[in-house]
Amino acid sequence: MEQGVVEQALPAPPVRQARVAGLCYLLVIAGGLFAEVVVRESLVVPGDAAATARAIAADEALWRWGLAVHLLYLVAGLAVNVLVAGLFRTVEPTLARLALVLGAVSVAIEALSLLQLYVPLAVMEEGGALAALGEQQRQALSYLAAGLFSTGFGFALLFFAGFCVLVGVLILRSRLVPRLIGLLMVLAGVCYAVNTLALVLSPALAERLVPAILLPPFVGELSLALWLLVKGVRPRGQADQPRPVTSQAT
Repeated sequence: MEQGVVEQALPAPPVRQARVAGLCYLLVIAGGLFAEVVVRESLVVPGDAAATARAIAADEALWRWGLAVHLLYLVAGLAVNVLVAGLFRTVEPTLARLALVLGAVSVAIEALSLLQLYVPLAVMEEGGALAALGEQQRQALSYLAAGLFSTGFGFALLFFAGFCVLVGVLILRSRLVPRLIGLLMVLAGVCYAVNTLALVLSPALAERLVPAILLPPFVGELSLALWLLVKGVRPRGQADQPRPVTSQAT
């Protein structure tokens, strides 16, 4: 009578998939900073439609580059949703699928909202068609469109908040990524959700919260992106020790 210990076979973690996800995530972060900070914050003058219209007209190429980069990083963002959900599919399939759905909905809403940012360009291109509108009305239209994009982007962030929280929970349960990063992702989701709800319920409060409330999401998402790119995911043997199965042979 002899006894042996047979370890349950565990699939190897898709390290290459994790690193591609990390690279795509970094592209999203870099593209978002360029589109928001370099382009929109430099051209949109808060509370001044005329100055905003003049700034966009004076640097039309930069505004167009902002749109193009935003479109491209949305493609990378969709790839992140698919790849990250795939990494944790064997851990909690239902949560991973729900995270994918929430992330995809967020990308769809953001893409639709992006159409608003083409309105200032359309106003300049279709001058004849909008001849019935005065210059101030056209400027107000452009400024309103830019504001509506910000609102739509905020709505998209509410769904992305769910994605961040679920990814954080999946990290905490699987330990394929350090638990600290999982906690940061949960915090990122909470901050995004609070920011969007404040935008809807109390715009004045939302203005006071920004940019401080966006710092934890930046730290959490950047940490996850860098870890996935550099480290990939931990071997399953280190993340979740396999259970020994005792077999008997006569």
